[in-house]
Amino acid sequence: MIAPTRTQRSYDHRLRAMVRDSGSVEIAVWYGIPKSTARGWLNQPNDREIVTLDVLEQDTIRLQQQGLALRRRVAKLTALLRLLLVVLRLSGFSFASTHLNESSSKRRLLRAIEDLRNYIPLQTILRHIGLSQARFHSWNGGRPCEFAGLSACPRTTPNQVTPDAVKTIREMVNSDRYRHVSTGVLARLAERLGHVFASPSTWYRLSRLHSWRRPRKRVYPVKPKVGIRATKV
Repeated sequence: MIAPTRTQRSYDHRLRAMVRDSGSVEIAVWYGIPKSTARGWLNQPNDREIVTLDVLEQDTIRLQQQGLALRRRVAKLTALLRLLLVVLRLSGFSFASTHLNESSSKRRLLRAIEDLRNYIPLQTILRHIGLSQARFHSWNGGRPCEFAGLSACPRTTPNQVTPDAVKTIREMVNSDRYRHVSTGVLARLAERLGHVFASPSTWYRLSRLHSWRRPRKRVYPVKPKVGIRATKV
């Protein structure tokens, strides 16, 4: 037969401190504590760190006053939150039709969401502000948009041209070394050299999108606009 487990009782640290300070176990015995336990408190050193709450040291009236003040504050914040939600919905603002181009704005929004997640679930926060979970996790991934000069970070696809490839295309399009080569032939030359593997239509599209101009120089000198002039008669 297995003997039943014995539950060890715990006592208030302030009672143990009172017994040690007075040097008498009668106070503990009066509260129903065994004398052997109280004598053990007398031999224990008084160097244990106690972690407690400040509210335990306050009286009932002060706690009631703080409770009423907190209720008024919560009611005020709730009313303010409802007002902001109504204004947000009436303004017609939506992340589906609005792009945050600056990374600082995204960081501020993500920081505010992270602070609020300690009190409200993430799904509830995103539903109220109208931000999809896919877009939130895309921003929160820590990978900024690497395409400079665009109004918004484009949606990534498996066969999308990488930022390094776009940089290489820009350098080759604007280079004086290949100014005699057309853009279509330049795309095939880049594939042959192993620099960029993209179709000529992609080169034309990127050139129009970024307003890249091919370098053009005159092969022949400029014709003189002033004819021969006599210096003496």
